[in-house]
Amino acid sequence: MTKILLLSPHTDDVELGCGGSVAKFIERGDDILWVAFSVAEDSLPAGMPKDTLAREFEKVIQVYGLGKEQHEILGFKVRHMTEHRQEVLDHLIEVRSRFSPDIVIGPSVRDHHQDHQVVANEMIRAFKSSASIISYELPWNNVRFDDQLFVTLSEEHMRRKWEALQMYRSQLAKERSYFEREFIYGMARMHGVQCNERYAEAFEVVRFRM
Repeated sequence: MTKILLLSPHTDDVELGCGGSVAKFIERGDDILWVAFSVAEDSLPAGMPKDTLAREFEKVIQVYGLGKEQHEILGFKVRHMTEHRQEVLDHLIEVRSRFSPDIVIGPSVRDHHQDHQVVANEMIRAFKSSASIISYELPWNNVRFDDQLFVTLSEEHMRRKWEALQMYRSQLAKERSYFEREFIYGMARMHGVQCNERYAEAFEVVRFRM
C-alpha cells in the first residue's frame, strides 16, 4: 500500500488536476491524506454562504468514499498565502511527521497563481528528502508544463472525476470553461493519446524515489 498526500491550495484544485488518478489510487487501496489549504470564501458568487466550498468539498470526499480522517480543511485566506509561507511549511512538516507519505502530489512550481506557488514551493521544501513529489496540471494557470509522467485512467475513473466536480455547484455557476465536460474529457483523451491509452492525466516529476 502506497501512502499518498494530496495538496490542494483551493478545494477544487486536486479534482481538476488529477481527480481521475485519485479515483485510481483509491481503487487500488492506497492510503490517502488530502489537505485543502483554503476554501476561497472571497471567491464565491455574491450571496452564497461563506462555508459553501467547504460543504461542497465534503461532498467530494463522500463521492470518493474517503473518511473524515483522510482529509483536512485549513483556513488560509485565498490569494494571501504568500503572507503565511512559514505557516504552510510548518503544517506540511507536521503532516510529514504524522503521515510520512511515499508520494506527495501538488501544484506545479510553474503555476502562476500566487497561492499555488506557495504550496508548490513549500511542498518541495518539506518533502524533498523524504518522498517522491509530482505535480498535477492546471493549464489555465500554466504557461509551460512538462508532461513527464502519465497515470492511465479507465472510463470509471473519469466518471468518478466528473461526478466529483459536479459537487462544486458554486463553481459551475461561474460557467468557467475548465469545468466543462468537453474540456475535462478532452484533456484526458489528449494525454491518453500521448501514452497510447484511452484516458490519462499528466504530471511533472520533481523527484522520484524507487
